[in-house]
Amino acid sequence: MKNTPKLALLVVLLVTLSIKGQPQETFSVRQKAAQCKKIKSACRHAWSGYKKYASGYDALKPLSNKGHNWYGVSFQMTPLDAYDTFFLLGLTEEAKEAKEMVVSKLNFNVDQEVQLFEINIRLMGGLLSSYELSKDKRLLDMAEDLGKRLLPAFNSPTGMPYRYVNLKNGETRDALSNPAEIGTYLLEFGKLSQLTGDTTYYRVAKKAAMEIYRRRTDIDLVGTTIDVNTGEWKNTESQIGARIDSYYEYLYKAWLLFGDKDCRDAWGIHNKAIKKYLLTEVSSGWYFTRVDMSSGKETNSLYGALDAFYAGILALSGDTATAGKIQKGNYYMWTRFNLEPEEFNFRSDSVLYPNYPLRPENIESCFYLYRKTKDQQYLRMGQHMISDILTKCRTKSGYAEMKDVRTLELSDSMESFFLAETLKYAYLLFAPENTLDLGKVVFNTEAHPLRISNIE
Repeated sequence: MKNTPKLALLVVLLVTLSIKGQPQETFSVRQKAAQCKKIKSACRHAWSGYKKYASGYDALKPLSNKGHNWYGVSFQMTPLDAYDTFFLLGLTEEAKEAKEMVVSKLNFNVDQEVQLFEINIRLMGGLLSSYELSKDKRLLDMAEDLGKRLLPAFNSPTGMPYRYVNLKNGETRDALSNPAEIGTYLLEFGKLSQLTGDTTYYRVAKKAAMEIYRRRTDIDLVGTTIDVNTGEWKNTESQIGARIDSYYEYLYKAWLLFGDKDCRDAWGIHNKAIKKYLLTEVSSGWYFTRVDMSSGKETNSLYGALDAFYAGILALSGDTATAGKIQKGNYYMWTRFNLEPEEFNFRSDSVLYPNYPLRPENIESCFYLYRKTKDQQYLRMGQHMISDILTKCRTKSGYAEMKDVRTLELSDSMESFFLAETLKYAYLLFAPENTLDLGKVVFNTEAHPLRISNIE
């Protein structure tokens, strides 16, 4: 069937009625507890499958029941990513098992090139969070060892890091990077500086982020790719999704976590420009479009799963009005296509990339919006999305990403962020607020909680 504006309007009406048509009474304590119980069960199911078929590997392949490593060696991504989720959910035995795998098997003294960004958010973030929760000094020692091995990546002419670094010899490669892979170190490196007393880590991370910021255009936007050797933009399209998203996220969160006013000011300037030039309303809701970084003119009306995070960061910053409008679009994107696609064109209402790799951002935004507003609609949205994941993505050994949300065909992958982020935000949406106080912790972009304290 050809997509039309009338069809989009019909779907919006049905989505609205589906939310409004549900019982409007407050979720009872018992109802919330029942949701938490389901999510705990899902965690146990995913962990049991990992232990049985993929123990010692980075991740489980939940259709073939095999283990998968990102590189030639395992970096224990699933147990390290999952530890603080198990801790917060009160899964004591699972947390103990995960931590034992990490401390007994994780080793960074290997001749292996790794992607700086992913290793930082998953492993560095996981180690630091796990240390703050468990007080096991071995985890902090491992984080410091990893930090020293990652530092050579920042030895570029601009101070913006190369994308890849060898953990043993410090060799680097790939100068063509992006704001997310350049600016997403403030939280982890800042916390490492706090815990070790070595200010080098936060200094290099902040310089990298500020090098992106100072290369913003006259209308305060940044592009998608940049050469870290020359500082020249190579792709001048501005957007908030893949390759840029967590750069914006970390500017605001560095202010929350450390009280860094430079980062707060940079966030404010960028956010104002984003809302002015990118935020767009169509019949199905509010979305962020893509524009030329210098002129602000639209280049492509694409939106997707990763973009959905921005409603959450806006809610966290206090702008719940704008966040609520965006979340309605996020929820439309989810319900329109069975589950949310990785990317769709919000003007033509058509799917571009139909896969759903178990991403958390839509549920994450529901979590922040509910915490800030106590509006029951975000619980209902979250309940719907969580139910879809736990039923449509479940396998005998875990949960699989969806190859095509239109056909519900699954793909043989369960990334570690499913345990680190998706199930954690799902649980916290319904858990008692004293389970985690947003006034005391900040989540990194992999949902590892870090304790708030001044950087000085």
